[in-house]
Amino acid sequence: MRGLYGAGLAVLMVTSTGAAAPPTSASAGGDPAVKPAQELAALVTSHKVVSRVRDGAVGVTRVQASRPITGGQTVLPVLDHTTTAQGVRWLEVLVPGRPNGRSGWIKERGTVRSTTSWHLVVRTAQRKVVVYRHGRRVRSFSVVVGKPATPTPRGRFFVEESVRMLRTSAGAPFALALSARSNVLQEFEGGPGQIALHGVANLGGTPGTAASHGCVRLSNAQITWLSSRVGPGAPVTIRR
Repeated sequence: MRGLYGAGLAVLMVTSTGAAAPPTSASAGGDPAVKPAQELAALVTSHKVVSRVRDGAVGVTRVQASRPITGGQTVLPVLDHTTTAQGVRWLEVLVPGRPNGRSGWIKERGTVRSTTSWHLVVRTAQRKVVVYRHGRRVRSFSVVVGKPATPTPRGRFFVEESVRMLRTSAGAPFALALSARSNVLQEFEGGPGQIALHGVANLGGTPGTAASHGCVRLSNAQITWLSSRVGPGAPVTIRR
């Protein structure tokens, strides 16, 4: 199996992504990047991504209808939408992979629309993951982030796949594989240098430190809590 940074990925099964209620100890808190809900588009078929909506637009890439690790359905955050004079509806979406944070336009046909109320904000300087639901802060976790030589990339990303890992795998028990890629290493353990939020099993790490290859390590209890709630398409903002 291809590797995530800091985690030799071995898939057991896709996790449940049901939106369970947040803990009763939740506290409110604001962040200008966080909206109460994020519109999503699940791909039924593969889609060509173009740079702009017009005849002869340059193709950016092609996004497959399923993800490479789990085979689960591809779900992309929707940034904008428009309808051409011919009545064709288009969606501007975030696109996974390199270069980080890119977006493009896909046709709405062949997608299923939905929303998510979850948003994760990773603060690398504070070495924390802040969890928002419906625009309100519900949890904050102290985490391990990328070391100076292989920093966690900053920008606007999303969860590509939610993965349950084998108990013996580095980074078990769960991983939220992100659309982000390392800006330093082009590949890792046979994979594309994909960044993830994952556990510390078989890796270790002290919360509040910068010691990973770029991934964000949470305690096993924390990543288990997250993976049971946050599913594909959920926005993830990584900032200093």
